[in-house]
Amino acid sequence: MQWRWLLIIPALLAATSAAVTGQTPSQRSAGTKERPAAINILSIIPAQGVPGITVTLYGSGFTDTTVAFLGNQEVPTTVVGPKQLTFEIPRLAPGLYALFLKRGDGSTSKIYNFTLLPQKPVAAELSPDRIDLCATGRDREVTVSGQNFQERSQVLFDGAAIRGRFISDTSLAFTVPNVPPGLHQVQVKNVEETTSGALALMILGTPEIDSIFPGEERVNSYDLIIQGRNFQQGSVVVVMEENSLDPGAPAGALTKRLGSAGVSGTGERERIIYVNCNRIIYQRYPYSTALKNFRVQVVNPSGEESAPMSVSAP
Repeated sequence: MQWRWLLIIPALLAATSAAVTGQTPSQRSAGTKERPAAINILSIIPAQGVPGITVTLYGSGFTDTTVAFLGNQEVPTTVVGPKQLTFEIPRLAPGLYALFLKRGDGSTSKIYNFTLLPQKPVAAELSPDRIDLCATGRDREVTVSGQNFQERSQVLFDGAAIRGRFISDTSLAFTVPNVPPGLHQVQVKNVEETTSGALALMILGTPEIDSIFPGEERVNSYDLIIQGRNFQQGSVVVVMEENSLDPGAPAGALTKRLGSAGVSGTGERERIIYVNCNRIIYQRYPYSTALKNFRVQVVNPSGEESAPMSVSAP
C-alpha cells in the first residue's frame, strides 16, 4: 500500500497548488514566457541624408512589427533581422527630426536626432546645347533636364539669376539672354540655396553667308543684300575682286575691307550698312556695267570669319 500513497501525494499537492493560484502548471509555464527585449538602437547609418536614400539601423529588440518614425510620420520600414532594419527617407521638408522606433506591443526606443538635408538639384542636359548669336524668339529657348527641380528654382546664367519656367521636377526652360558669343555656364539653384553643377552652353558667333542678291539700284551705284546669320554691329565685309570679265578692267585682284564708313582715308565710296544679325547691305559703285567676278566675306569684330561666297555682278 505504501507505493500507492507515493503516487497519490504528488497529485494532491498539484491539485492544492492549482486551487491556491487558480492556474494549471501549463498556464504558469506560459505566463513565464520571455517578453521581447527592449528596443535598443546602437548605430544609425547615415546620421543625416536627403529624401530617397536608405538609412540602416543596428541594435536589438527588432521584430517584424517594428517601424521607424521621423517626427510624427511613420516611414516604410524593412526589418532585416532582430538586430538590423532599414527605411527610405520620404519626401519631407529639410530640418531636424526626431528618429525613433516603435514596436507592435507599444514599446518605443530612445529618440535620436536625424537631420534631413535639402535635395540638391541635378542638371544633366541642355537642349539645345548651342544656339546662334542672332537666334530670336523660340529659337533662344533652352530646356534644362535633370532632377529635384522646384517651382521656385532659379536658373543661373554665368552665375547670375535669370527668369526660368518650371515645367516639372525634372525639367526647366529659360530664354538665353543677349550675351557675347562663346562658352557660357548654366546652373539650377533651389530655394534652400543648393546649386547644381554647371552645364556648358555654346553661343555660336561665327558669321555665315546664305545668299547674296541685288537690291536697290541708283544712277551710279546699287545694293547687294548679304543674307545670313551671326552678323554683328561692327562687322566688316571683305571684297576680293578677281579678274574682270570686262577686257578694259585693270588686271590683277583687289581686296577691300569695307565698314559702315567705307575704307578710311582712301576716298572709297563703297560702304556697308548693318541692318541686323541676318542682313548687311553692301553699297557698290561699279566703274562699268560689265559683270565682274568677286568674292565676299563677313568678318566679325572678334575676328571670326565667314566662308567666302563668289558673286558675278557689275
